[in-house]
Amino acid sequence: MDAVFLSRLQFALTIAFHYIFPPLTIGMGVVLVWLEGSHLRTGKAIYDTAARFWTKIFALNFAIGVATGIVMEFQFGTNWATYSRFVGDVFGSALAAEGIFAFFLESGFLAVLVFGWDRVGPRMHFFSTLMVALGSIFSSVWIVVANSWQQTPAGHHIVPVIRDGVEVMKDGAPLMRAEIVDFWAMVFNPSTVHRLVHVWIGAFIMGAFFVMSISAWYLLKRRHEEFARRSFDGALVLATVASLAALVSGHFQADSVYEHQPAKMAAFEGHFETGPADMSLFGIPDAESETVRMNIAVPGGLSMLLFQDPNATVVGLDRFREEDRPPLGPSFASYHVMISLGMLFIGLTLLSSFLRWRGKLYEQRWLLWVFVFAVILPVVSNELGWVAAEVGRQPWIVHPPVEWTANGDVVVGPSGVVEYDETLGLRTLDAVSPTVRASQVLGSIIGFGLIYLGLAAVWVFVLDRKIKHGPTPHEDSGSGGPKGLLGAVKERASESGRMTGNPQSAES
Repeated sequence: MDAVFLSRLQFALTIAFHYIFPPLTIGMGVVLVWLEGSHLRTGKAIYDTAARFWTKIFALNFAIGVATGIVMEFQFGTNWATYSRFVGDVFGSALAAEGIFAFFLESGFLAVLVFGWDRVGPRMHFFSTLMVALGSIFSSVWIVVANSWQQTPAGHHIVPVIRDGVEVMKDGAPLMRAEIVDFWAMVFNPSTVHRLVHVWIGAFIMGAFFVMSISAWYLLKRRHEEFARRSFDGALVLATVASLAALVSGHFQADSVYEHQPAKMAAFEGHFETGPADMSLFGIPDAESETVRMNIAVPGGLSMLLFQDPNATVVGLDRFREEDRPPLGPSFASYHVMISLGMLFIGLTLLSSFLRWRGKLYEQRWLLWVFVFAVILPVVSNELGWVAAEVGRQPWIVHPPVEWTANGDVVVGPSGVVEYDETLGLRTLDAVSPTVRASQVLGSIIGFGLIYLGLAAVWVFVLDRKIKHGPTPHEDSGSGGPKGLLGAVKERASESGRMTGNPQSAES
């Protein structure tokens, strides 16, 4: 094992654990907005009770998400110094925008969301909930922008690294870095919108299934049944709409991937020879024999998906050098399992919505048990989506652009394969810190692994206690709080006056 492999492994492990929590908070934020909005609209105390319970769960997920995300930022400097120098100008602006436009918004109103019950009015608390939900969504915008730029760079130029007025050299060649020339072109690079929508949809599905899982458990145990039904109903609507939207979004995402990273799409489908392409449903790709063994495929399916013509030519892996092809097995498997789970979500949510419409959903105990354990599936699906995206762009950490001919074929060099301009991208092998040693990375993997195991244990323990305790019914005064903000201030002043023996202060 070398430093490059271990650095990639460390980043994969840390981000895989961290990425459980941002989608949960994004999806749950939408559910919280719906619950509080329903309370404002109907005045029913059950929605207030539900919102209070899910806010506690939201706060727990948010806290663990923040704690687990800090490590990744340090890894850029310790393990990926060359990469950080290359993308620093781009990432610096994107991450600064996240802090200004998203993190302050989310964390600022989070205090009101969590601790503002009975201290602010219902409309102010609803506004705070809305701001926290929007803040979590805005935070994802800038992270996806930065990651999408690595997939489809735009709005920049490549310049040499200058230090003390002199170009910095390495192995006889100047070191290069990306410098922004058009901020908005960088933000709206060719893959940003498609990937951002797909990320949001995946987060909505995960958050909705999380709520449905806990609600289904309460229904099976005959506990807090009205609360559980209200929560399940709202989450089911979100999950159904998001699952159907994922199918549409995935189609546009596939078009974008083929246009800008045709080698990735070829690896996803195990498409080796350029020409009309089938769509594999199941199989085991074999890079040595350049075939998919035990392949079950739709004839012409990929050509139809990309060009609406089953006989259209699709670029295969034969147009790329061996060293420029993505890892075949992980790309193929993660892509196909993700799609299979997406189709399962559609079937499961449509069936449940039909039974809910017929008034028979909560009589199907077997289906409720399915939802209790189905919460793991959106987690797996979201994780595999990132695996497909990140492994599929290898061997590049910053993917150079691909040129196309007028007749829709990739431009190839004299050797008959695509020849990338190395100065416009950065290979993963060249991105690692030159001074970091494999033993150092291994030691940090072990150390952070133990810390993350501890955080996971705390999360499961606290989550289990909150679920077992269940929601606490709240006396609804009809104003969102006993006295509102001014009432709380007066009550606090009165208590202070009584403690100091000052009757004037108490009366005021």
